[in-house]
Amino acid sequence: MAVVAVCAALLAVPAPARAAVVCPTVAQAKPVFAGVPLEDQSYDPARLAPFATGAGVRVAVIDSGVDATHPQLRGHVSQGTDFLHGERSGRQDCNGHGTHVASIIAAQPVDGTGFRGLAPDAVIVPVRISEQEEIDGKAVGDDGSPAQFADAIDWAAGPGEADVINISLVMTGDNDAVRAAVERAIARGVVVVAAAGNKGAPDDGNLDPYPALYPGVIGVGAITPAGVRAVFSQRGEYVDLVAQGAPVTVASRIAGHESVQGTSFSAPFVSATAALLKQRFPALTPAEVRQRLVATADPAPGGTRSDEYGFGALNPYRALTASLGPAGGPEQVPAAMTMTDPKVAALEARRERSRDNALLFAAVGAGLVLLLGVVAVVLRQGRRRGWHPATPADHD
Repeated sequence: MAVVAVCAALLAVPAPARAAVVCPTVAQAKPVFAGVPLEDQSYDPARLAPFATGAGVRVAVIDSGVDATHPQLRGHVSQGTDFLHGERSGRQDCNGHGTHVASIIAAQPVDGTGFRGLAPDAVIVPVRISEQEEIDGKAVGDDGSPAQFADAIDWAAGPGEADVINISLVMTGDNDAVRAAVERAIARGVVVVAAAGNKGAPDDGNLDPYPALYPGVIGVGAITPAGVRAVFSQRGEYVDLVAQGAPVTVASRIAGHESVQGTSFSAPFVSATAALLKQRFPALTPAEVRQRLVATADPAPGGTRSDEYGFGALNPYRALTASLGPAGGPEQVPAAMTMTDPKVAALEARRERSRDNALLFAAVGAGLVLLLGVVAVVLRQGRRRGWHPATPADHD
């Protein structure tokens, strides 16, 4: 399994800008995954499509850039920007991480593979800020400064015109500039989704992850196909939801697919669902998007709310179709939730009609039995009296 985990412990000194970048390694097309990945079987993008596809929604991927030439992304990656190398478009990816993330959101369905994104009509806005990845426990590759990271968020929420920002990079320290940039983005109505980090194993320290820990950010942890927390997934109050992340099928650079794991790849499932919600319910604020996501999450082993699972496991279909009760704290919303799946509603209506008909037939039957009993008594009494009117003596 090819595993990529980006951990952006951002450098203090910005990398020198240059007009063009030659990647240190030449990308090779990977084999095409012919089946339907488990996560696609679970989230079922085709089932979501009648409600929303992400059309008209822009999702900024602040990451390592995005390879816009991949067959499943071609034509769906807009002009972005590059705060790491000054390449300008952001449509170049030297380590594949940003391409992986973007494909989970917006990969197009094509012949030969069952892999596809949850929001295939969304527009990806690539913002390159880090190429750092962890190999054998060591951070390798170029990384931007906190100031550049803040600029990347501001650009995505401003000139980039993003409706949703996916951040699958993690800082291990608080930074005022990044915090302020996140606040500005949310104030502009942009939904910000961030990975919870991959330092959750017993010996890894579980350090506070930023920007997942900032107020208003939707923090996402990782679960396995069995629905339990991946051992590497960090835990804390910053986890709002969990989503598939160990393993996940993604688009590789150039062409083909590969298998990866990490909260980096759980976050884009939530970002994609946020894009679907922004299309279906355009007036939703970032706080309302978060409320709907957590209110419709599937129950997790941690109970109603836990540091390991947040409010539960992402359920895109319920997020798009559920009717929520009066606005309130997200913990109380699930109790007021009713499903509006037309098929479920029709089935329930048929069952209700059957119950009503059964009760009606039972009542009519009981009435007939009672009537026949009364008639029998009358006939018996009439015969005994010789059909004369009743007198008091008849009852003696």
